[in-house]
Amino acid sequence: MSKSYNRQVEYYYDKDAPDFDKRYWQNHVLQRIRQDFREQVKLYPFTSMLEVGSGTGIDLLHFARTHPEAEIAGIDISSGMHKLAMDRIKKAGITNVKVYKASLEEAEELFGGSRFDMIYVFFGALNTVEDLQKAADTLYHLTLPGGILVLAFVNKYYLAGMVLELIKLRFRSAFSRLKPQWGGYSPGRHLPSRCYSPAKIRRSFNSFRLKSRKGYSIIHPAWYYNRLNNKLRKISRWLWRTDMILQRTPLWSIGEYTLFVFQKPDDIRKH
Repeated sequence: MSKSYNRQVEYYYDKDAPDFDKRYWQNHVLQRIRQDFREQVKLYPFTSMLEVGSGTGIDLLHFARTHPEAEIAGIDISSGMHKLAMDRIKKAGITNVKVYKASLEEAEELFGGSRFDMIYVFFGALNTVEDLQKAADTLYHLTLPGGILVLAFVNKYYLAGMVLELIKLRFRSAFSRLKPQWGGYSPGRHLPSRCYSPAKIRRSFNSFRLKSRKGYSIIHPAWYYNRLNNKLRKISRWLWRTDMILQRTPLWSIGEYTLFVFQKPDDIRKH
């Protein structure tokens, strides 16, 4: 990955950092999705964990408390996010978490020979890497045999979002995910990023075994439709439950987010 590309990503998230937590705690849709992401992680035992794109450390502290016996590490490309995470960890007095300012490409050198039996990425941090295949290869090297990846991506084919934007006559926004570069959620700032189809993700991570997959905000409006979500708040849980039912159909793949659980083959121990 080029240093110029990394700097652009870092600059975006440095600007995002000061208000990041406030926006999260004001958004009930984001809170519900995050908690479900966490529950996918907790389905698997682990003793060593890495979060890629650890942000302000919200999830690092969550898992530090639910798994106090685990050794937990987080990396984030943003110095602003890293500082907030460090402050949060220090204030909480948590001792089993370490957080570093680093890109994924720097992680192998950063951790030396250390490997993890659980690596997770929430809310599309891998959408900002320059080369998804290289990122997948790096994660392969960072994962212990038999280890688990829980990876959430911003989906390329968010059908309901496209329809809503077309209704508003926002044609550029409706199809922005289909472009070679996406640009992120902010209408005023550009984030170097790409949206990936489920098929592209499967191909990039074909060295791993697929264990499960889920889609989010299939018919439930995505988190950034604040006005619509406030109007629908009384039926929000029913929309969520409908989304969970749709996991059993091909419609799982047309939501705002897709989540994949991969496992590194453990039979490589034999070689």
